[in-house]
Amino acid sequence: MSVKIKALLETAPEGQQVTVQGWVRTFRANRFIALNDGSTLGNLQCVVDFEDFDETLLKDVTTGSALKISGRYVESQGKGQTADIQVEDLLIYGTADPESYPIQPKKHSFEFLREKAHLRVRTATFSAVMRVRAALAYGVHKFFREEGFHYVNTPIITGSDAEGAGEMFRVSALDTKNPPLDENGNVDVSQDFFGKETHLTVSGQLEAETYAMGLGEVYTFGPTFRAENSNTTRHLAEFWMIEPEMAFFDLNDNMDLAEKFIKSVLTYALDNCKEDLAFLDERYAKEENSKPKAERSEMGLLEKIQFIVENDFKRVSYTEAIDILRNCKPNKKKKFKYLIEEWGADLQSEHERYLVEKHFKTPVILFDYPAKIKAFYMRMNEDGKTVRAMDILFPGIGEMVGGSQREERLDVLQERIKAMGIDEEELWWYLDLRKFGSAPHSGFGLGFERLVLFATGMGNIRDVIPFPRTPQNASF
Repeated sequence: MSVKIKALLETAPEGQQVTVQGWVRTFRANRFIALNDGSTLGNLQCVVDFEDFDETLLKDVTTGSALKISGRYVESQGKGQTADIQVEDLLIYGTADPESYPIQPKKHSFEFLREKAHLRVRTATFSAVMRVRAALAYGVHKFFREEGFHYVNTPIITGSDAEGAGEMFRVSALDTKNPPLDENGNVDVSQDFFGKETHLTVSGQLEAETYAMGLGEVYTFGPTFRAENSNTTRHLAEFWMIEPEMAFFDLNDNMDLAEKFIKSVLTYALDNCKEDLAFLDERYAKEENSKPKAERSEMGLLEKIQFIVENDFKRVSYTEAIDILRNCKPNKKKKFKYLIEEWGADLQSEHERYLVEKHFKTPVILFDYPAKIKAFYMRMNEDGKTVRAMDILFPGIGEMVGGSQREERLDVLQERIKAMGIDEEELWWYLDLRKFGSAPHSGFGLGFERLVLFATGMGNIRDVIPFPRTPQNASF
């Protein structure tokens, strides 16, 4: 039975007989095979005695080939590794033509690797990123399970727009060339598969709320979609959201949980991805050093993660934040791209980063935002101007979490829905929660790829999801 390379590299070499399987990273001098099976960043050196193998067989051992190797695991005689396998038996599962195999042992641009998304995980950087992503995902489920939350799978196809953004992908089974029309000449959606207009969801929040009002504390963790025609380094059309909803939680409870959650998940990654994070920290430092000095981050990757884990999050009202920003040097000297002139402004990433990195020098939670820039379901404060919303801000990235205490009062929620021009009939079931046993409740959302982006130090969100979906790009 074969052993994983990660486990083998953690074992003392005592001449034991072992079998490993993996893909060739390099094959030097027809003697040294660097083998990797995806379980760890490090390669296992397998030493071939040329005289023991047929020359024709060895010619098929090329970068990218899949092999099964058996031999003795011994202390290495060479530099750069402590142990290797003296190869006694070698089986080639599949070869990789060196003329056409694109992942050769040289530096490739991330743009090139996005075009080879089905193979890029065989590189050191992307294998490290995806192992960290997997650890973070496990850390999410582990945290909520230990906190007594129930995992709920909310629908991907929905008839409601949770955000009121209108940037949704339509779902239809109608004939696109000859759709049925109603008496006014419009497409008759009543004849569609679901008998109404439906879309891919932008959030599972509203449905999760219904389950929180029966199970107490729930969370969703699934794919969400937004048809926003944006090609920035921070946007995807398909992304994963983590959305807990908690009955009987007010905004302070919500902020407490969100801070505890983030620290727990990042601590899990620090404890279980030491090798990968050290490698990514080194990569991040090189990337930062290649930038103009004024654009470089003041912290390394591991420093940024520790910054979140070790610091208490500073809680600041939106109103206080606006005063700070309005009077700060970058705003007065017009260094901000978006100048802060009055209360009610929608904060941009540059403002959020200033508060975290320059002013408070801690992670920040902003709360009590103007109602006009927030969603309809957020609880209105007594001042009639602000809602019980909160955003958590990180260094280098800005907003990481958005959440709120939800509006539990039926009449206030109906007024908000009407003011925002939302069809109340589409949300009849959501309003029922306020009619039958309504209670205070809260929740938040965290875009998983944004968390992975932060934890890995990658510069483009397309590089932290296996197969990115962006405008004009749905390959693989």
